[in-house]
Amino acid sequence: MADRLVFFLPGFDPNPARRYRELFRREAPAQAAIAGYRLEMLPGAGPDRWRARFEEDGRVTETEFRVLGWSDLVLPEMSAGPGKMAARIGTILRTYLGNGAAAALWRLRKGPVLACLFPMAVLALRVLLLMAAAAILLRLAGPWLGTALAAAAIWVEAGLFKRADRALYVSYLIADIHFWCRDGGALGPALVDRLDRFADAIRAAGSEAEEVLLVGHSSGAGLAVAAAARLAVADRPPLLTLGQSIPMVSLLPKGGWLRRDLATVASGGTPWVDVSAPGDPCSFALCDPAAVSGAGGGPLVLSAAFSRSLSPARRKAMRLRFFRRHHQYLCAFDDPSGFDWFRTSCGPLPLAEAFAGRAPSPGRIARDLRPEAAR
Repeated sequence: MADRLVFFLPGFDPNPARRYRELFRREAPAQAAIAGYRLEMLPGAGPDRWRARFEEDGRVTETEFRVLGWSDLVLPEMSAGPGKMAARIGTILRTYLGNGAAAALWRLRKGPVLACLFPMAVLALRVLLLMAAAAILLRLAGPWLGTALAAAAIWVEAGLFKRADRALYVSYLIADIHFWCRDGGALGPALVDRLDRFADAIRAAGSEAEEVLLVGHSSGAGLAVAAAARLAVADRPPLLTLGQSIPMVSLLPKGGWLRRDLATVASGGTPWVDVSAPGDPCSFALCDPAAVSGAGGGPLVLSAAFSRSLSPARRKAMRLRFFRRHHQYLCAFDDPSGFDWFRTSCGPLPLAEAFAGRAPSPGRIARDLRPEAAR
């Protein structure tokens, strides 16, 4: 029997669960060396599980990690040709601009909104450049040869863009945003079924450890809230959300399911800590996800404060690596005094005790920003 059982819910990620196991394997020794404790990673019962042995001041804590995977639902969303991509952009713009959600999100945090606009700007620039190149070729080479050259240029550009997109994440971002807003924020039946299964797994594991901890990262934070809300208060584990993007769904017209689940968890007395950072452009940093969604006060909102917790050299290395910054919560910090993922998930103190006495970070946003609340 482990001292703690951690259920980890990743965000919109087509990669299998072992990605997070390997991330833990790589980052845990670095954080242990900085913080001065011992942390040994041990094999688990499968690629989506691992164990860890934490030791400090003679006290040993054993933790088991289980990834609540849903990458099989994400992977089919990653294939989209130009026509499908254009249709997705149309859906995104219609959904967020048509009901005031975009304006509310802009007032909340500009960084994530700009991150959403980035892939659309890149695609628009592609179209303009290709149109300009085609017009020049047609003018210089005539209609027949110019058309053939333009077609060849488009073919070459498509190949080059596919390679560049591995670093730009344009297709990924479009797929991610579209996945959550394609039906106005409604929860699809496949995710409903998966969340029910997640809740069953958490409920069944209640006696396997002294503490069960539910962790959600990125858009997985909203799913973690939804899974927790499916459990009775007595079965509901403490909740840790990292780099959450909950308002992207909870402020949409059909995001009522998430607003209700936020209210359920926030009002149930469940220990809940939310960690984000203004230096992460993919999260709604320091936003109380329940309060801004009109669901009352929610978690203890804390900043990972990249400007203090990361060295200047590390910040410089990650300056243009937005997704690396978005996953920093799961990695080693140069100064882990504010937040240490490995101590939090593997150390001896339960979540509520580990953060007892901590005040919300300055700059916390807790006003109701639903479009209907502004009318």
